[in-house]
Amino acid sequence: MTNDRVGFSQPPAEPDRQVLGERLKEAREYVGLKQDDVAKVLAIPRSALSNIEAGTRKVDAIELARLAKLYQRPLAWFTGEDPNATTEFAKEVAHVARAAATLSQQDRQELARFADFLKSRAKAKATSDGR
Repeated sequence: MTNDRVGFSQPPAEPDRQVLGERLKEAREYVGLKQDDVAKVLAIPRSALSNIEAGTRKVDAIELARLAKLYQRPLAWFTGEDPNATTEFAKEVAHVARAAATLSQQDRQELARFADFLKSRAKAKATSDGR
């Protein structure tokens, strides 16, 4: 069976959409996520994410914002307004995400508790400093 049947053919990717799809795929792979993982977060079929990354499906603003947050990259990086917009923060978060992906579920939960502890400690310090 071919993809030439009505309703099964994929429209050709537009250049801008294709670049956006390539950046989304690069960002997803950089943080070590699978298409299935991301599709579940967005509540879309995996095939839809595959089409987005191939540049054959439009991604709406809400989906793009959620993907940027998930991939810890600024929106400008995806839109091409600032291709060097990968911040040091994003690189650090991506490193932690990749490291956490290799841990057991119990270790990831412990890591999350430790992150919560660090956040509360920073908040307490900011309060005592009058910030």
